[in-house]
Amino acid sequence: MKCFPDLATELPETLTLGYDKEKKAMKRILLGTLFTVVSLNAMAEAPGGPNCGWGNMLFEGQRGTPAHFLASTTNGTSGNATFGMTSGTNGCSTKASLTYGGKSWFAMNGMMNELSEDMAMGQGEALTTYAVVLGVAPEDRGYFNSVTHQHFNQIFSSADVTAETVHSNTLAVLKGDPRLAKYATEA
Repeated sequence: MKCFPDLATELPETLTLGYDKEKKAMKRILLGTLFTVVSLNAMAEAPGGPNCGWGNMLFEGQRGTPAHFLASTTNGTSGNATFGMTSGTNGCSTKASLTYGGKSWFAMNGMMNELSEDMAMGQGEALTTYAVVLGVAPEDRGYFNSVTHQHFNQIFSSADVTAETVHSNTLAVLKGDPRLAKYATEA
């Protein structure tokens, strides 16, 4: 006699389908949140310049994560870096171009395989997340999926393609499409 039924085999099909939908929705939410956080943190060299704000002044010459964290927190919570950028004070300047020297967000998160599979099929969670990160409006996402699917071999140009190449190839495909060209901007 079984005390605990095997839920996977004894639950009505409608309940297990609902569970799968919830599981997929949760995965999509988690992926979207992860990409949003990574994208927000993918800023360039310190906005306003490397010497901008009271935090940089207070912790000048110090190294390591704690000093950088405290300097960043000081600048962010007091708003002095923002004031410095708009007024040209506090060691801040907005004349230099911002750059980013970190790893690509989807290479960093191991999404290349899932993205390539979704793009090859023309649909999927990773492809939807990529469209969201690129800023593709909801009404254009189905078309985005179709176009990237049609140009899969151009976007994933080799078996050992890098995330940076995939991204630049995607932007090139978008630039060549009248409807999607507006989304072809470097992030």
